[in-house]
Parts: sequence; structure tokens; C-alpha cells
Amino acid sequence: MIDVVWRPGGQKPRPSLLEGDVYRPDILEIIEKTIDELSPALRELSQDILAHPELKFEERHAHDVYTEFVEKRGFVTQRHYLLETAWVATYTHGQGGPVLGVNSEMDALPGIGHACGHNLIGIAGVAIACAAKAAMQKLGIDGKVILLGTPGEEGGLGKVKLWEKGAYEGMDVCLMCHPAPGPPHSVSLSSSLSLVRLKVDFVGHTAHAGLSPWEGQNALDAAVLAYTSIGLLRQQTKPTHRIHGIFEGKDWAPNIIPDNSTMCWYVRAPTTKETLETTERVKACFQCVQILFSVECHPRYKFSRAAAIATGCNVVISEGSVGNELVQNPVLGAELADVVRKKYGMIDYEWGIASASTDFGNISYLMAGLHPGFSIPSVPNGGNHTPAFTEAASTMEAHEACLDVSKALAAVGMRVLTDKTFLSKVKLAFEEAKRARNN
Repeated sequence: MIDVVWRPGGQKPRPSLLEGDVYRPDILEIIEKTIDELSPALRELSQDILAHPELKFEERHAHDVYTEFVEKRGFVTQRHYLLETAWVATYTHGQGGPVLGVNSEMDALPGIGHACGHNLIGIAGVAIACAAKAAMQKLGIDGKVILLGTPGEEGGLGKVKLWEKGAYEGMDVCLMCHPAPGPPHSVSLSSSLSLVRLKVDFVGHTAHAGLSPWEGQNALDAAVLAYTSIGLLRQQTKPTHRIHGIFEGKDWAPNIIPDNSTMCWYVRAPTTKETLETTERVKACFQCVQILFSVECHPRYKFSRAAAIATGCNVVISEGSVGNELVQNPVLGAELADVVRKKYGMIDYEWGIASASTDFGNISYLMAGLHPGFSIPSVPNGGNHTPAFTEAASTMEAHEACLDVSKALAAVGMRVLTDKTFLSKVKLAFEEAKRARNN
């Protein structure tokens, strides 16, 4: 099998580009010049973020260096915006006009740092906003740019929290991007998976594991049996669905029957509807691992009923907010594809974060948005959420790929600000997609 993924080492030629002009070449010329001039400063900013990984809602260093960076470049900045580590930077030219929203993510992962490349996502947002500002100033284009620093993407639904607090009010569209493995010099318009998070607490009773284990109710056994039951369930789920989790406990010891265990599970599928349906099947595996002597389990879960009789534990299931799949606005996507194919590389619809999830999915359900993936060189088995991807996100090749997609997205954003017919089509496409989901 041919390896189509961009690997480190050696120069990878760009795919053949399409001929023809993009929309407003004069705008793109300013965008490219602005981002190229900012490249050394953006590179330094990215490496600073990479060297100071911070977990969700703890992005204090990132908050400070990003706001300092954009303040120096003429944006009006509000620190600690609605959430402690969120921030917003705005630029307005003239009176009225459309409003372009852009997102910069900041948080890292436990133990492996920026293994999802949020250092690149962060500087991409800055690059897009700075390029748009430069074009608006030089060409006298009225409108507004809102750059939103969004904390807590990794499991925190930070963008959802900000939406609920009104941070996205007034934006006509919102743009961002995300690095991932993929073919060389490619930008992906794939979707992502919807996501439901479950927290499951089993409560039992301690006993001496050697002297009188029969007096205990083993909460660890309950977790193990639930885990096994879900393992069996996976055989009956579609290959596009994902069910994955961990379990842990407090004050466990080999000579004590554990009286507590906690499981954290993610359930994912291509659509929110499918995710909710599969989640109900997963929850049944937990519910039948408790013994409430009057309970009747569905015959499908006879294995779990046996587990219930064996463990005698109670269970509490807490369901987190639903993460929607990513809805790429087709009009924005077509414009991005035109710019990328004529100037920077190729478009694909399979790579990107197709099998992952993002809180921007919820935003794309609520307003017109675009969230392309972009490929960076990665080693085999070194994709997102691995230490190897942290290294990949630090390379100059990754930086250059990030700036390419930033230029293309800035061009899309400027069309939003300058072409009323285009923006009307964007909003119409959003409304049509929303109606289709509700049917």
C-alpha cells in the first residue's frame, strides 16, 4: 500500500495548482505580504506556547502572550473575557459592515503537551486576524474582526461556554483550522465526530479482602465487568462509531475490597443522532452492573445482569453536554478550496480531524463556520494526541503549512467582508443545513 501521508524529511513538491485568478487578487497580495512579514514573530510565539503547555482553563501564560502580541499590532483587547483564560481582540474599520469571527485555541494535553497542535491553531487565528486588519486598512474596507481566544477545547467545551455567555454575538461567520496527518500540502474539508461524555460512579462496600471478602461489594469488579460488557457491545456497533474510556479509584489497596470506582467514557459517531442512540446502549451496560434486587434487565444484557448479581454495587451515571459533529459551511468551503487549489496545494475530504471531535462542532450548529484541517509532516503512528505529534507541531514545515492555510482562510474572511452576495449565500446554506438536520 502506498503511504500518502506527509512524512518528515526531504522536500515534498506541491501538487499541481489550478490556473486562474482568485477573488480579489489585490486583497490576497496584502494578506500574503502581511503574514510573510509576521512569520518570524508568529514562529517565536508558537514555540513559546509549545514550551509552556497548559491544561484546559489553565492557559494563563498563553492568555498573556497572545493578548500582548495582538495589542502591539493595534487590536483592542479585553483580557479575561467571560472566562478567566479567554480573551478577545477586535479591530473595526469605518461604520457598519459585516463581522468576521476567528478562533485561537490554547490548551495542551496532560503529559504530552501540545500533541494536538494548538500552538499552530493559536497563531493561525492571530495570522488571519492580522492579515484581515491590514487589508481593511489599506483598501478602506468597512467591517469588524473579532479574534476570540478560546480555552478548554480538550474536554472542556470552552467554546460552548463562551457561546452561552454571548462571546459569538454579532459574528456573521467564524473561522479556524486544525493540524493533522494527511497528504503533503493538503487542506481537509472533512467533518468530525459528534461526542457524548459519560462519568460513571460505582459505589460498593469495603471489606477485608482476605478475612471476609464476602462482606464487601466490589466497585472495581463492577467497573471491570462494565468495561468488558462494552467490549462485547463494540462488535455490534458500526465501524464509524467510537467507544473508549478509562476507570480509576480512590484509596484502593490490594487487601481492601474497593468501595468506589469511577469510569470516564466518550461515545462518538458521525452525527449527533447516531451518537445519542449508541450512548443509550452504552449506558445500559452500566445500569445493569448494579444489583437492585427488584431490577429486571433486558435479555440483551444477560451478561451485565450476571455482573450485577456478582457485584451488588449501585451506579450513578452523569452525562455531559453533547458535542455536535462539525458542519463545514459549503459556500465558505468552496471558496477556501478555490484559493487553496490555485495558490497553495490540494483539498481532501477524508483526512483532517474526521475521526476526532471538536467543540467548534457546536458552534457550526449555531452559526456559519469553517474549520478545515491542514496536514503537517508526521511519523507513522505519530498522529494527534501522541508525543510524536508534539514534535511534529514544532517543525518549520508545520509552521509554513499553518501560514498557508491561514492565508487561504484570511482570503475567505475578506470575501465575507467585501461581497454581500457571497455572505447571503453563506447564511442561506447555513439555514438550509439546519433545516435538513431538523427534518
